[in-house]
Amino acid sequence: MELRQLATFRTVAKTLNVTRAAEELNYAQSSVTAQIQALEEELETPLFERLGRRIVLTGAGGRLVAYAEQLLRLAGEARSAVGRNGEGVDTLRIGAPESLCAYRLPRMLTAFRKRFPRVQLVFQPGLCPDLRRSVGSGEIDVAFLLEEHQFAGDLTIETLLREPLVLIAEPRHRLARRARISPRDLEGEPILAVEKGCTYRARFEELLAQNGVRPSSTIEFGSNEAIKQCVAAGAGIAILPEIAVRAEIAKGMLTALPLSLASLRFYTVMACHKDKWLSPPLAYLLELARETMRASVASTASR
Repeated sequence: MELRQLATFRTVAKTLNVTRAAEELNYAQSSVTAQIQALEEELETPLFERLGRRIVLTGAGGRLVAYAEQLLRLAGEARSAVGRNGEGVDTLRIGAPESLCAYRLPRMLTAFRKRFPRVQLVFQPGLCPDLRRSVGSGEIDVAFLLEEHQFAGDLTIETLLREPLVLIAEPRHRLARRARISPRDLEGEPILAVEKGCTYRARFEELLAQNGVRPSSTIEFGSNEAIKQCVAAGAGIAILPEIAVRAEIAKGMLTALPLSLASLRFYTVMACHKDKWLSPPLAYLLELARETMRASVASTASR
């Protein structure tokens, strides 16, 4: 049983599509098929079965997924533990949604580079549910997430700070001069939103639905910057973390609509696998995150 075969099996199990798995792994489709067949022969049991055009995991395949993830994670940690730079790790893989990558991590990473200049940092931006899975499977070492609730499982979660959300519009918006608005005032408004799967987008949509509010349209974007530019141009309204729009509001490019979002309490949290070996660089990165986030809270409170 080879690690390469287990990595291929994990990808096929995730995609349930040999062609897509081959594309993700940059293998020929025949190579993916051959590796799965070799694994099945060694284990003397089928791992997948074909149902029409679909493939699904067998019971044995489903049981193997957790073991494959654990073995691949341990293999990655073994490589890190004997890293050639004498610091116990060559690469740290960090996941975070775009807003945290852009506005919470830069100062922290500058300080990290001064302490560990030879450690390579690899960033994986993404949606929080996907990043949680990546931490759990060992694909990334640590994730900084925007979460509403704590969650259990195989992850160790540490809350760093509360992350306020704001509803933004262009300054001449019809609701901009109101002292207070309710969700029902948003009836018929076009909503500009990040991709489905974003936790705060889902909660905002729930808030609107609970109040019987129907937007005129919802337009999805892959980046906060695109959303901000389109809101400033009058294309619609959007909900984003306050840290992502603070500068534009201060400059008068955007305005925060006076809608109470007290029921939407989100936090920046730090997530690692509970069994993760903390190399010196990773341990330093986690402590640096705690310090910089605390400093950020103190700086905001003093304004």
